[in-house]
Amino acid sequence: MHDMADKETRTEPATPAPEARRPHRGRAVARAVENWVAAFRRRLSTGEVGSLPIVLVLAAVWITFQSLNENFLSPRNLSNLSVDIVGTGLIAVGLVFVLLLGELDLSVGSISALAAAVFAVLNVNNGVPEWLALIIGVLAGTVAGTVQGFSFARTRVPAFVVTLAGLLTWNGLMLYVLGTSATVNLDENGLVAKLTNHYFTNDAAAYGLAAVGVGLVFLMSYLDRRRRKAADMPHRSLKETAVRTGGLAVIAFTSAYLLNRFQGLPLALLIFLVVVAVLDVILRRTHYGRQVYALGGGVEAARRASLSVARVQTAVLAVSGTMAAVGGLFLASRITSVSQGSGSSILLLNAIAAAVIGGTSLFGGRGTTWSAVLGMLVIQSIASGMAITDTPAAVQFMITGGVLFAAVVIDSLSRRSQEAHGRA
Repeated sequence: MHDMADKETRTEPATPAPEARRPHRGRAVARAVENWVAAFRRRLSTGEVGSLPIVLVLAAVWITFQSLNENFLSPRNLSNLSVDIVGTGLIAVGLVFVLLLGELDLSVGSISALAAAVFAVLNVNNGVPEWLALIIGVLAGTVAGTVQGFSFARTRVPAFVVTLAGLLTWNGLMLYVLGTSATVNLDENGLVAKLTNHYFTNDAAAYGLAAVGVGLVFLMSYLDRRRRKAADMPHRSLKETAVRTGGLAVIAFTSAYLLNRFQGLPLALLIFLVVVAVLDVILRRTHYGRQVYALGGGVEAARRASLSVARVQTAVLAVSGTMAAVGGLFLASRITSVSQGSGSSILLLNAIAAAVIGGTSLFGGRGTTWSAVLGMLVIQSIASGMAITDTPAAVQFMITGGVLFAAVVIDSLSRRSQEAHGRA
């Protein structure tokens, strides 16, 4: 009888209806959004804005020009844009190393022209094999940067003064190398020309690069999270890591799809991304990279920590010179010629602007190689949009100058905020 009574009074727990579960999910989403907004405000108040401002600027530029001309975001224009950023972008990436020290290299434009001139004269005028002339051209930039770095490190004269002298010296040497040849035309089917006119037309190339890139980013983020968690240090949750990787995957595979709709993956873009990724690993995950950041935080403190200041300073200027030479060869490849007008002041200003606009601090100690990529995307997007809409070049300079000024102001305000919170 008791069993019968128990069976009659016992009731199964009711399963909440979907309508009943929705408010709980809504509250969970609302709490997540509130937490994200609170974290963003906290980072904003302490000056740690990251790359968000430049991403918003890039989005605004793209939306504006797309509304003015529907061909701006076409696969053809985006493919051309991805190649156009490479030459100056490589120079800007080298400048990031110098800016991390709180210094400035004014000679990169002249070094890029010198390297291109050395290659062109050796290969075209003297019949030296392209691969050998290419190596000698890059080494010319490395030597020029090393000489400047050694002079800067040993004399302790500010780098911008040393490199200003270098700007004049290397430009004069470039004119001497070219001699009476005002312009040297490169072989349109040669090795250097193929740097910017070769495309991997198989769709698998672009999608494969996207997959490999996203996979490596997730792996490195996961390993970094596990390492920080083991050391009981602040770390991102696995869910946040997955969400960030997912966002990157959307961007990467969308880019691959658009590139495949035109001519495929450009060789220039592939080389650019690989170089930027390798230099990013060197900067952020090697002893040398940590020394560069430490030196940017304060030379005297670095000396007291027994860092080889002179060696790091010399190496940084050597890297800048090498990247300027590589960038100069890509610029020559784009137009398949080298002239006395190569390495103009506009090239120097665009390279510096790309690094600074992307988020590399003029005060030293903050920035990444990827920041130069973002900055270069903004500058070249403005140039491309102006060309499509037939806007005068004067307006382009004014807009780029305004964006650069805004980036410097944000950098300065961020630095002050960090100092106020004891983070700088």
